[in-house]
Amino acid sequence: MRKIILRCLLAAPLFALAACGPSEQAADKTAGSAADQKPAATEQKPAAQQAATGQAAGAAPQMIAATKAPAGRLPQDTRPKAYRVDLVLDPRKDDFTGKVEIDIQMDKPSDRIWIHGKNLNMKSISAVLPDGKVVPAKYKEVLDSGVARVLFDQALPAGPFTLKMDYSAAYDRNLAGLFKVEEKGNAYVLAKSESIQARKYLPSFDEPGMKATFDISLTIPKGDVAIGNAPELKREAVGDDMEKVTFATTRPLSTYLLSLSVGPFDVVERPAIPANKYRSEPIPLRGFARKGRGKDLSYILDITPRLVQIFEQQLQRPYPFKKLDIVAAPQWPSGATELAAAITYREQAILVGDKPAPGARLRLLDVHSHEMSHMWFGDLVTPPWWDDLWLKEGFATWGTPLALTTFEPNGGHDLNAAVGAISAMRLDSLASTRAIREPVTDNNNIRNAYDAITYSKSLGVIHMVDQYFGPKVFRPAVGRYIETFADGVADSPAFYKVIGEQTNTPELTETFRSFVEQKGVPQLDVAVDCTNKGKAEVQVTQSRYKPLGSPIPDGDQKWSIPFCFSSDSGVQQCQILTDRVQKIAVNGGECPQWIMPNAKGSGYYRWTLPEPLWQSLVERFATFDPTEQLSIIDSAFAGFEAGKLPAALLLQVVDKSAHADKRQVIQAPLRYLSKYRHNYVDAKQEARFLKFARDLYQPVLQKTAGSSDSEDMLLHSQLLGFMALVAGDPDVRKQLADKAIAFTGYQGKRDENALDSDLFDAALTVAVQDAGDDFLQHLIKVREELDDPRFDSASANAIGASRSAAQLDTIHKLALSDDVGSREAFGLIRESIDEPALRAQNWQWLQQNFPAVLAKIPAQWRRATPAFARSFCSQDKLDDVQKLFRQYGDQAPGYQRSLAQTEEQIHLCMALRDKGVALIGFLPQ
Repeated sequence: MRKIILRCLLAAPLFALAACGPSEQAADKTAGSAADQKPAATEQKPAAQQAATGQAAGAAPQMIAATKAPAGRLPQDTRPKAYRVDLVLDPRKDDFTGKVEIDIQMDKPSDRIWIHGKNLNMKSISAVLPDGKVVPAKYKEVLDSGVARVLFDQALPAGPFTLKMDYSAAYDRNLAGLFKVEEKGNAYVLAKSESIQARKYLPSFDEPGMKATFDISLTIPKGDVAIGNAPELKREAVGDDMEKVTFATTRPLSTYLLSLSVGPFDVVERPAIPANKYRSEPIPLRGFARKGRGKDLSYILDITPRLVQIFEQQLQRPYPFKKLDIVAAPQWPSGATELAAAITYREQAILVGDKPAPGARLRLLDVHSHEMSHMWFGDLVTPPWWDDLWLKEGFATWGTPLALTTFEPNGGHDLNAAVGAISAMRLDSLASTRAIREPVTDNNNIRNAYDAITYSKSLGVIHMVDQYFGPKVFRPAVGRYIETFADGVADSPAFYKVIGEQTNTPELTETFRSFVEQKGVPQLDVAVDCTNKGKAEVQVTQSRYKPLGSPIPDGDQKWSIPFCFSSDSGVQQCQILTDRVQKIAVNGGECPQWIMPNAKGSGYYRWTLPEPLWQSLVERFATFDPTEQLSIIDSAFAGFEAGKLPAALLLQVVDKSAHADKRQVIQAPLRYLSKYRHNYVDAKQEARFLKFARDLYQPVLQKTAGSSDSEDMLLHSQLLGFMALVAGDPDVRKQLADKAIAFTGYQGKRDENALDSDLFDAALTVAVQDAGDDFLQHLIKVREELDDPRFDSASANAIGASRSAAQLDTIHKLALSDDVGSREAFGLIRESIDEPALRAQNWQWLQQNFPAVLAKIPAQWRRATPAFARSFCSQDKLDDVQKLFRQYGDQAPGYQRSLAQTEEQIHLCMALRDKGVALIGFLPQ
């Protein structure tokens, strides 16, 4: 019987919580500061004080704190309690002014504190003591990451004081901090603070554990909309055609969750989400989009009340804020950000109108439920520092399919989650990967934690634990964790402690520790011992998975692994694996004819079998659950790339997958086939590969053509892209090019219904490559005329994939021009390097213009630029990449991890070459 694994688990509430209220826990660089010139704020101190690095309790007030600027976490003995923020934000201008007061608790007397600020023009700064005494101070930004020193004219005593600041700063123009964008003649200002960008507009304690309440007032142009984290209390005229908007006091928040948006937004009011047994007050619901696009918010606003209801029911805890705003940002560097009570999205993700294409709808559901989950995981309960990012991102990723499976039980969201967990194994297979939780000691490395390990590996590990121990054991413990730390912070040890006490199951917490705190994918070598008649045993040997060419050392690394297998005995057997080698007696004692080493497909591990058992498994492929089929496909490719699975067996698995029932299973091999096509297929074998791919997937295309089922429609669109861009099918390419030509009105009247958004990337790419050089100029013109953010992104990608050398000068100028947004420029350049036809020319251009490229793309993406070289598979290109970052790495802070991963991926590609070429030789003629 085919089973939807997660669906059956959602009949009961997700978390069983007590019905109670929220818990009561609740190198020197001067920044052009005017305060630097204030005589009262001198930095001259006696040498003895300058040398001091700390002090004992009760030390005299003249003692001072450590003098070395912290590269990572700020000293925890100085904490904010409340902020009062008053900003003048006029999107028509290029800069803004602000006044900030921070109530601070300082545990030890000191003449200085460390805060965060970057490129702020500090006009005045002082401390006000409880008795009213004012102590002048001097502000200086001392690290490029935005660490600033506040040096007081005299040492302050331990206890509370208020830091008062008056400053100004320029709006960022590259989607970081408080940034300004212009769309269709209108200017907007938005704050993108995660992870450490709030310091660009707000002098603050800019790290997640430093939660405090905020009272915010914004002075803005009359008639403009202001969006914040709390309800608007009042709006009053202040002269010069400006008005002051005052918001209510927030719950304790981290700075990265601040919402500050101003501009001529469309505002879409919806009925408040009604009160229920978890919440006594209704929740005001509104949507915001740039002027003229409010109508396209209808779908996301339609589904939001139901999602809120699902989360409240499953968590048995109320939505934690006084209102819920859905904001479509005119530009945004990430897909979405969980700004408290004002979730903000890149507009491409949610401006889908009333009838979105299946792929656009699926992406919206996924991102919206993820951000909704964050209202509890991350906003209400927050990790104290970025090494515990998984406690918000991992749990929000895990909560997404659970909520969506309730929202639409037949939507395949459990399979999408399984695909996500498996995708993390590819990154986790590298020696250069990271653990889910590992120290973050430098601000420049914080964004490196935002990867598939934090999101998707965490999802896989949490799901594995939930499946093995059962929802009645695990989920109430997670509920207790939320209840205990509401409005406060919690790290991994605190999480382990709570779930350990709640479940009284040491194996559960040990499983988490072993997967969260060490890197790599477990590989289970599974064999069957039938030498003792009637006493068959399964022997499991665990090690770390390593592909051919990997520098991962052989060692004794092991995990505490929830292991379940099924066999022809008809009974699933489970055991926690804690030793390198363990034996499990087979129920009934008879020698199994087949064995599935990852029953239900919920284990975060890969596995191998002796070839006869592999063969018997492949023959039964269609009888397994879809999640198990996904595990078979992943372990087959992993086994092949580790040199442990014959090519012939791998091709059998690929063939079986193409005849499966579920979209996710059919699609699973496609990325591998694309990789092998571009790296290992030479001109002599190209025809063989193309015939194999077309013969395999053409029947699926025919079967899904014209279907009204959303999964069939999505599969059809994705296979069209594969057949056109990887399999090179001429009929499919013409079909897509014709759609793009009609949609853009090239050589005729524009037909806006000729192409849906799920095919934008593939169809526009094929048209750029096949429709002639004039189509490119036409597409650039249409980009200026058509107000569709998804088209804008897809057309930039398509332009980058051009195969015409005559177009390169136009494309390169476009990439760095104001006609392409910073995020779109990143996609254009990435696609230009990925496209084999002109890769060499585009790579040469990138090397020659790298500083300009870095200046163009979103600031938080610069650390990822080594991945531009992800498609290379040769030593000479590896040498080029290394040389490029020796020269310009200082302009992309935090690039080291991405470079290490790119270097390793190139080495692995080269190591697999012989087997990859040989695989093509096994394809039918």
